[in-house]
Amino acid sequence: MEGRRLGVELICRLLQVAPSSYYAAKTRTPSARAVRDEELIPQLVGLWEANYRVYGVRKLWKAATRAGIDIGRDQTARLMRAAEIEGARRSKRVKTTQPDPKAGRHPDLVRREFTAAAPNRLWVTDLTFVPTWAGVAYVCFIVDAFSRMIVGWRVASHMRTEMVLDAIEMARWSRGHHHDNLRCHSDAGSQFTSIRYGERLAEIGATPSIGTVGDSYDNALAETVNGYYKAELVRGPARSGPWKTVEDLELATLGWVHWHNTQRLHGYLGDIPPLEYENAFYAVQADRNQLVGIK
Repeated sequence: MEGRRLGVELICRLLQVAPSSYYAAKTRTPSARAVRDEELIPQLVGLWEANYRVYGVRKLWKAATRAGIDIGRDQTARLMRAAEIEGARRSKRVKTTQPDPKAGRHPDLVRREFTAAAPNRLWVTDLTFVPTWAGVAYVCFIVDAFSRMIVGWRVASHMRTEMVLDAIEMARWSRGHHHDNLRCHSDAGSQFTSIRYGERLAEIGATPSIGTVGDSYDNALAETVNGYYKAELVRGPARSGPWKTVEDLELATLGWVHWHNTQRLHGYLGDIPPLEYENAFYAVQADRNQLVGIK
């Protein structure tokens, strides 16, 4: 460039733009919209980071509104594009459990109706697997259909019945030792058709329920939870590489389950967390009982 004239004048002449227009645009004060965007983008990115980087436009907008940020849905979408952030994407399901053709099976008491009138009326459970450098890790979740609360879970290096029993024990510890009218629904995997599984459920008053073999829709709720567990944690945007050990995955799952139950916004619940949904239910029940007592 030595010996050549430098500046914007030649560029403006080529583009047929007056140099004064360039200097006016360069020195112009930022618009109110630009100033507002500069304030909102760090807040949105902070919320996105705090939620495992998994929220898309709708949930990030809902989370921002809950946090007291005055923002619209389309504005959230525009600022997410400007910040180059996006929600997690789910992948196809891989079959994990294997049916035992010789084992007796419990009837299907759910019939794809994954709803409940109160907590501890319907639990659903399933297994999934996660590859690690130290071998395959298997994960079992027990989910309350009323609030989508994960009431029990277990991560292990095997998929024997013991890991399912451990998950049930956690559910007993978190939800109480006995529940009337509780159904526990699963697929036809050998872990869920075992005698010990049925006996453990009987101890808490639960009735086993099993869907048909090879039909994912019969256990769709549990498989949905497995799906977004993998999309949000296992292969989530916040994850930089493969898991090293089963123990690493177990520790991370502990944090994810806590976030899932206390902070994650669920569209089925009106975009509130399971804990908040259950607390609202029990508050209504307490008010009704108080009114009955007054009468």
